[in-house]
Amino acid sequence: MFAAAKPILAAVIAAGVGYAASPYAALYRLDYAVRTGDAATLQTLVDWPSVREGIKEDICDGLAGDPEQTIEHGKLPAFGASFMHGIAVNAVDRQVTPEALVDLSRHDNTTADESNTSIGVNWAFFDDPSAFDVVINVPGHQGPVRMQMTLQDLHWRVTRIWLTPHLLQQANART
Repeated sequence: MFAAAKPILAAVIAAGVGYAASPYAALYRLDYAVRTGDAATLQTLVDWPSVREGIKEDICDGLAGDPEQTIEHGKLPAFGASFMHGIAVNAVDRQVTPEALVDLSRHDNTTADESNTSIGVNWAFFDDPSAFDVVINVPGHQGPVRMQMTLQDLHWRVTRIWLTPHLLQQANART
């Protein structure tokens, strides 16, 4: 009886190990695609519309300010917020693409020290069975960047990136 269960147990363990290792393999592929400038692979590893939407929300949250203060000063908060949201939407749509990331990584690789050109993972772990959170150091940027990978159609894809306050300030300054 126990001999019959061994192949089943081995298959379950192999599936578990494969599942647990799969987001790390996706992270390796993501790092390699960034370092080599492979926009096609970046297209498959990142859910770009979802990432852009999250960044837009973060930028707009930073631009909104305190609604009570804007009402007290007689400003039009709804108009201002919608105007700034439109600017942020256009800027993020243009700048958050696989090609822009490739261009940015090429620029960073030519100006950075060779020992510090790859993304360094500070922390990576499962948030739940279909979500994997990662905190990374990006060369040339202050503070770590947090991103979330989600299991979609049996593949791990980056679905959300939370930029550092410094990067959000830079984005706000450009909008």
